[in-house]
Amino acid sequence: MEEKTSTISLANVAASYDNGADVLTDVSFNIAGGAIYFLTGASGAGKTTLLRLIYQLHKPRCGQIKLFGKITNDMSRDEITSIRKKMAIVFQEYSLLSHLTVFDNVALPLRVRGIPENKIKSLVPMVLDWVGLGKYSAAQPLSLSGGQQQRVSVARAIIVQPSILLADEPTGNLDDDNTSRLMDLFIQMNKMFGTTIILATHNQRLIDTYKFPVIHIENHHVKFVTKNDTATPAKKLWKGPAPKNYFNELSKQFDDIGNIQ
Repeated sequence: MEEKTSTISLANVAASYDNGADVLTDVSFNIAGGAIYFLTGASGAGKTTLLRLIYQLHKPRCGQIKLFGKITNDMSRDEITSIRKKMAIVFQEYSLLSHLTVFDNVALPLRVRGIPENKIKSLVPMVLDWVGLGKYSAAQPLSLSGGQQQRVSVARAIIVQPSILLADEPTGNLDDDNTSRLMDLFIQMNKMFGTTIILATHNQRLIDTYKFPVIHIENHHVKFVTKNDTATPAKKLWKGPAPKNYFNELSKQFDDIGNIQ
């Protein structure tokens, strides 16, 4: 695809830690805005490193990274902070703040952006209801199960309607019902807002069910595996009632958030 249409572009990127051997070598690809990809590879292959490179948490040893058409290699701290406001990342380890309630963890990125408190009080409960945690709004994160904490981290990531969503094994601690519910949420984001999504997973059933193209990391290199199907799931894992598309209700409020960013 043409680089000018790309939201994420890597050219001859290599990455290592503490001057050790390369985790990733000669990685080059362009991802257009509005795409959804699975990211696969064995444990330790470099999936998390690739997500960290894109989110600007790790600098490449060599090569060039472009986000939204801008070269990031020599960006200042303020420029990186600004570009991160267009992205969100869900970590394997949840990264929730234990001294804040579930509500305040999810509200945090809105407060950082200066969203009015009355709007926060409207948005946060809706998102928590959608991920099935509405009744845990006042709970402390450490009182929740691992799967519940993961859903809180996902709610916190998607509430700002990012242009790029990076997710590191977001369904790893979830059962089939909640896995499908989150996948439906990601697809809604993609269809309504054109969110570019890269989702790291080991779950082969998930890959076989949702026919998204795959970025596969092996032997420090990246290759792309394109499915014949479209981005629409081949079948549904979700067995209960169809989940409510809360994005329809929040689209105007999300537009307001975008204007503040």
